[in-house]
Amino acid sequence: MSETQPTRLIREFTEAGAEFATITLDHPPLNLFDRALIASLIADIAAVRDVAPRALLIRAEGKVVSGGVDVNIFDGRTVEEGAQLWRELFEQIIHPLEALPCPVVFAAHGLTLTAAFEISLACDIILAAPKAKFGLVETVVGLTPSMGGPQRLAERAGSGRAREFVMTGDLYPAATMAEWGVVNAIHEDLETEARALVTRLADGPTRAHAATKRIIEAWRSGGVAHADSVTPEVSGELFDTADLRGAVRSFLDIGPGKATYRGE
Repeated sequence: MSETQPTRLIREFTEAGAEFATITLDHPPLNLFDRALIASLIADIAAVRDVAPRALLIRAEGKVVSGGVDVNIFDGRTVEEGAQLWRELFEQIIHPLEALPCPVVFAAHGLTLTAAFEISLACDIILAAPKAKFGLVETVVGLTPSMGGPQRLAERAGSGRAREFVMTGDLYPAATMAEWGVVNAIHEDLETEARALVTRLADGPTRAHAATKRIIEAWRSGGVAHADSVTPEVSGELFDTADLRGAVRSFLDIGPGKATYRGE
């Protein structure tokens, strides 16, 4: 348990020397998104944004990933204050996570509600334990999820499923989320598998991963035609990277799969 902060940021290195980071929610008993957790998470994301690692893992301690949002933060807000809350959460959590120039993995070991699930949808890859469950249950307070959950869920699972998920406020198991294409993989030993994946991604061609994210973001905002229009420049820039030049030479000299990357 963290004695001072409800989240913690740790930076480590793979055996190959690539830096990866882990942000852990550790705010017992339920990892509720109250003012303290939100402020701590914003600070950790800002630190990662300022000095980006080559991969990021977001995980949680405790029985659940998160029991949701502390409803006290909604009490008594005006229309403008409510809108400003969501603007700040987009600007300081969701959009910075999506804009990180490295792969971001979310590991859900248990119940993952509201803000935590919306944050997972802003990550590149979602892994889950078999017993994990997911929900956007804002209907219990007359609200709709407002940190990007509905639209990002619709992107992954389709608009009809997103409407069902949000409007019913039901809990959905990891197996259903995997069937829908929301969860990428389910693992019995989630911690080991999540760490292995983040290590593998950190050791990879970081600049190429960043380019992949930029191309997909172009598709998200403007469709295939827009993605096609930005791909030549985004991908072309990779020819000026040490990683591409070294990997091409490695492929030609000793065959595929032998290159090492420095993220440069």
